[in-house]
Amino acid sequence: MRGSSLLFKQRRYNVVELILESLPVKSLLRFKSVSKNWKSTIESQRYQERQWICRRQSRGPDVLRMCLDYSSDDDDDDYGGLDTDAQRVVVGPSKVYTVRFPTSGSRVCFGSCDGLVCLYTLSMCTPSVSVVVNPATRCHRSFPLSTYQQLTRKEYTYPSPELGFGKDKVRGTYKPVWLYNSSELGLDNVTTCEVFDFSTNAWRYVVPASPYPIHPYSRPVYLDGSLYWLTGCKETKVLSLDLHTETFQVICRTPYSHVHYNHIIMCILDNRLCLSYREHYTQEIWSLDSSGTWKEMCSIDLTKTRHWFGEWTPVPVAILEKSKLLLRGSTYVQPLVIHDLHSKSYDLLFKPTKHVGAVYYFQSLFSV
Repeated sequence: MRGSSLLFKQRRYNVVELILESLPVKSLLRFKSVSKNWKSTIESQRYQERQWICRRQSRGPDVLRMCLDYSSDDDDDDYGGLDTDAQRVVVGPSKVYTVRFPTSGSRVCFGSCDGLVCLYTLSMCTPSVSVVVNPATRCHRSFPLSTYQQLTRKEYTYPSPELGFGKDKVRGTYKPVWLYNSSELGLDNVTTCEVFDFSTNAWRYVVPASPYPIHPYSRPVYLDGSLYWLTGCKETKVLSLDLHTETFQVICRTPYSHVHYNHIIMCILDNRLCLSYREHYTQEIWSLDSSGTWKEMCSIDLTKTRHWFGEWTPVPVAILEKSKLLLRGSTYVQPLVIHDLHSKSYDLLFKPTKHVGAVYYFQSLFSV
């Protein structure tokens, strides 16, 4: 009888875990106070990984509109300036809402990694730290400027590279990464790579770095344990950095190998590496399948988006409801527009009044 009772309790506890996995993070944070067992479960790495997988499988991504020029006069030690607006836009199961951070003039890495967002700066007038934050839990961790950031704060260079942020899936550690062309700083090597180590709270160099110069406007994107850049050589290629082995390799050519890289944008859509290419008033988006073949996903009629983006090329952000492509402007003050891939229609989703960055995002309990 005692064995049967223990088995019943175990099964009942497993059912409770399954129910908890399907709940939003905000509810889970409240439920930690129900009991020590619930608190221990919700804070365990195994549960957090299962909750993350369940969240991704059950619905599409949310989208964060991040006010990057927001400052608060009453910030406290709990990242008090972070706030979300009451007005949220619903697109099927996904939500699009604004998060305000107590930082000024920051940039944001493309997308999110495990529900974590990385913000940084390249300006002399902005804070001297970068930050990784979980908007759902408000947990955050700051990290110091890299050598590259310290140099650019003294003498800003344009065009400037972007910071990459991803995860070593083997060790489960998160890594901000700078990859930049060394010639911009008068160095002899082709590129320089800096990786931040949260365990030592310090930046270190990866040697050897990429043997190819990178696209000067290349925004690195993260997917499944690797960061990706476009090369800046005559034949544009896709370059990857395995975040576990910290080794670079060229994985493939682009569908536009002989097209100047200024016309190509790299992004992650529906968990696939994608490239966007503009020619006149048509913008094509191609995705890379598991066999390493590029396939055209869709095309955008830019004559229908000029009202919102002018002559700027819109940047793909995410696929919502499996058929709605979310686009943002090339600048942080341009709107978000939904392109329905079936009906070929375009609709305004949100028009910012401040400096706003947009990233796709899944709620999680992870922290650095």
